[in-house]
Amino acid sequence: MKSEIHAPQLGVHAARFSQQLSSTRRGARLARLLAVQQLADWGWARDSETVQTAALLVAELATNAVTHGRVPGRNFLLTLAVIRHPGETTTLRIEVADCGGERPPVRLRPESTAEHGRGLLLVEALSARWGAEPRPPSGKTVWAELCVSGGHAG
Repeated sequence: MKSEIHAPQLGVHAARFSQQLSSTRRGARLARLLAVQQLADWGWARDSETVQTAALLVAELATNAVTHGRVPGRNFLLTLAVIRHPGETTTLRIEVADCGGERPPVRLRPESTAEHGRGLLLVEALSARWGAEPRPPSGKTVWAELCVSGGHAG
C-alpha cells in the first residue's frame, strides 16, 4: 500500500494554487474544473495524461471531502503544488483538506455489490503515493502525488 501518514516536502515549490470551495456536489465539480484549468495555465495540455489523471484524483478527493468530511457551514480547500526535487524530478501534489476529523477508511476489498467504497482504491492505483494527515485544529488533509515530466509550471 502506498499510503503514508506524512509526506516529506523536500524540493522547491515551482508553482502553487489554493482555493476554498463549498462542501457541496457543485463545489466538488468546480474543484475538478479549476484543477484542469490551472494545470492548463501552467502549461500542460488538457488532454495530457497528467491533466486527466490529476482531474480524476481531484474529483475523487473532493467528492470524499464533500461526502465524508463535510461540516455544515465549512468549506474544503483544494491545493495543487508543483514541486521540483533535486535531480530534476518533479511531483504534482494534490491536497484536499476538509473539516471532518476522521481519517479516510481504506477498503481494500469492497463488497462486489457495494455501490461505494472504491474511490481510494482508484487514488491508490493512479498516484505515485498518497496519504492523509491531521489538519489542526480539526479536520484532515488527504493528498496524492503524481510524478510528472519537468518543463511546466515554472
